[in-house]
This record gives sequence, C-alpha cells and structure tokens, in this order.
Amino acid sequence: MNAPDLSSLAAPTTTRNMRVRTIRYEAQNVLSFELVDPDGEALPTFEAGAHVDVHVFGQVRSYSLAGDPKDSHRWWLGVLKETQGTGGSKAMHEQVRVGAILKVGAVRNNFSLDRQAQHTILLAGGIGITPLKAMAHALARSGSSFELHYCARSPLHAAFLEELKAIVPVESLHLHFDHGDPAQGLDISGLLKQSNQNTHAYFCGPAGFMAACKQATSHWPADHVHSEHFKAPEPEKLHTESDGSFEVHLARSGETIRVEPNQTIVRAIELTGRRVPTSCLSGLCGSCKVTYLDGEVDHRDYILSDEEKNHCLTVCVSRAKSKSLSLDL
Repeated sequence: MNAPDLSSLAAPTTTRNMRVRTIRYEAQNVLSFELVDPDGEALPTFEAGAHVDVHVFGQVRSYSLAGDPKDSHRWWLGVLKETQGTGGSKAMHEQVRVGAILKVGAVRNNFSLDRQAQHTILLAGGIGITPLKAMAHALARSGSSFELHYCARSPLHAAFLEELKAIVPVESLHLHFDHGDPAQGLDISGLLKQSNQNTHAYFCGPAGFMAACKQATSHWPADHVHSEHFKAPEPEKLHTESDGSFEVHLARSGETIRVEPNQTIVRAIELTGRRVPTSCLSGLCGSCKVTYLDGEVDHRDYILSDEEKNHCLTVCVSRAKSKSLSLDL
C-alpha cells in the first residue's frame, strides 16, 4: 500500500500558468521577466515585498515581485544568474524563452511594508533591489516620505536603474557604487546611526550587506527593522542542544516519525512516502511553514516573527529542543 500524500493534510499548494511575455537585460548577470496570464485575464494585485515560487525544469525557486503592486496586467521578476547556485537561476537565464509557460505559485509575503511609518528607509544591495523596488512603487504612489539607497559595484551592476529614476523622487534616490572597494560605498552605520520612533528601515541584499545593516540597526526598536535574505546567512553559533534525534508526531494522521541528527524534518517525512510543499529549503520563503501543537522548537528560519514562532515552524530547517514535536499534519 502506498503511503498517503501529506499534501492532502497540509494547506493546498496552488499554481497558475503564466506566460513569459518579455525578457529584458537589466544589468550584468541580471534579467527581468515579464509574466502575464496566458488568456489575458487580470492578475491579483499584491502587497509590496511579496514573492512567488516559480517552477522551472523540475526546480522550485522563490523570486520577489519587482513590479508595481497595483498593476493587474503583469508581474515582473528580477533574476540574478548565480554561477555557484543549484541551477534555478541558470535555467531561468539559459532555458526560459519568450512565450514559455511557467507554473507560478501563490503570492506570499514575509516582508511587508508598515504603512503607519512616517518615514521609510529602503536599503538595497545588488539584486536585493527587487522587493524594495515594489516598495518604492507603493510609497511613491501614496506620497509617503521615503528614501531609497541602492548599493552596487557599478552602474552596470545596478538593475532597474532607469525605472527607479522615473519612480523615485530625485531627492530620495541615492545610488552608491563602490567599484569593488567597500570604503567607497555607502556608510551604512552612519546612515542608520540615529533611530527614530517614526522611521522604519528595510534592507535586502547579499550576506555582507545584510550583516552590516543588521549591525547598524542593532540599537533600533526591533519592530522598526525589516529584512529579507536571498540566501541563508552563515550560522552565528554552533547548534548542539537540538542536533540529536527526536520524534515528530503527525497529529492528523496519528503517525510518529523519527528525525535523525543529520536529517531535516521535511526529509524524514518524505522518506515515509509523503510530500511536503517546499521551495528554498533554507528557512527563507515560508512555503513549508506548519503549525506545531506541542514541544519546544529550535527555530532556525529567517522569516517567522516572534509571534509566529509561538505556534509555527518551518519543517525545512527547524528542529526540536524537546524529545518530540507534535505537528498539525
């Protein structure tokens, strides 16, 4: 007898077919993809900071929606070709062509704007501009007070430059090109030295950039600082307490599964013949977020809020500090 498919117990994973109408060169190793409904139907609008999963040649990769959130006719993705990656971005660059049909998952947002802020600081490093560009669209439309700082090696490495110049007021757009010398780039600590009760900061970019922004905002109120990683950062400490084996109880099916020391929860579940929706496998996207009912969790993701951690975990990276976890699956 085949094992049951866990997708029938978890939240349904929905996809829609999208046609690639335009592929555009944006910067060195960066292409943008315009996606439209194949039948010309309107697309759902989205909130700035949202992303979608793209199914491409057997892989699933998350990409931020970089266009105008209120544009119901098209979605834009910005994709950096990662030469050292696992092949998703390479397939997008080398195999996807205009006219192709791609399966795209539902819109998710773990990086939303706080519209109560009186002033917003957006900081982008490289391809990290994609979610922040959508935020710039939204903030500019509403006439909100904001500034956008875009850090790149050179103008040739900065995507969406001309569009940003058209969207963002000239006094609010700040371009920082270091030409390979960080000393010539933006003084992030200086920019963020003064926190303000009415100002929120958002940042997205490569690991070193993210670390600098995190350090520079360490004295800010936690709920005024927002970030999104494209890659999981290096762990700050060695995990020891929760690196041993533990059990996962699937509350709906009644089955108990053992998770070995060098095994993720999602892998242990998959080895029983079940399936869990996943994408990044790094705790970055939220596609495998589930509710836990009992147990103490070692959260190793980069997206869940403190409130969400009281009842949710990501099965791709989370582990148990207790001997067992009970999941709503």
